Amino acid sequence: MSNNNGKAGSVKQYISIFWEFFKVGIFTIGGGMAMIPQIQQVVVKDKKWLKEEDMLDCIAVSQSMPGVIAINSATYIGNRMKGVKGALAATIGVVAPSFIIIILAVTFLGAIGENKYILGAFTGVKAAVCGLIAVTAVRLAKQSLVSVFQWILAVISFVAIGVFGITAIWAIIAGAAAGIIYNSIRFRNSGHLKDDVNKKKGSTCERNDGKSGEAEK
Repeated sequence: MSNNNGKAGSVKQYISIFWEFFKVGIFTIGGGMAMIPQIQQVVVKDKKWLKEEDMLDCIAVSQSMPGVIAINSATYIGNRMKGVKGALAATIGVVAPSFIIIILAVTFLGAIGENKYILGAFTGVKAAVCGLIAVTAVRLAKQSLVSVFQWILAVISFVAIGVFGITAIWAIIAGAAAGIIYNSIRFRNSGHLKDDVNKKKGSTCERNDGKSGEAEK
């Protein structure tokens, strides 16, 4: 009985993972970045599958890997929840709505493509998607950019990509390299500071011991 209950519970979890990501895929319009606020809402606040810090790690890893960030995020979260099967459930869930809707859209686009109501709807959707992406950027900045160094890197990346047209992958690689160098220097300096503090403490103790010895004499 206990084994059957365990299997039934696992199946329910897989279905839950699939369904939540299916809803994200079907109700979020505008591509990968537009899905991030909704995924964050479901995974962190509603279902509490991940903590806020874990979600930030998920976004960082998903953004730095090849592929669409929404699909990468779904795979990452599903794997964290229930391993490979969970990753498959989440990935299929988030991809299935797009697959179905694109097939239907291509089939009927010729008939509705010039419809003024459809064109108006697309115009409004594109504007709303820009707002969603802006919200995502602000939330990520509040949660991720906690030091001057990170703000400087963010501004440099924005200028490099937005103004000079540098490919995003090069900005990510450069950011990773700069972070490694920055942390190496910071940890090295903090180690030297600890050594200096320990030396000062040691010399202070020696002086105090010498004074106490003289006082005893």
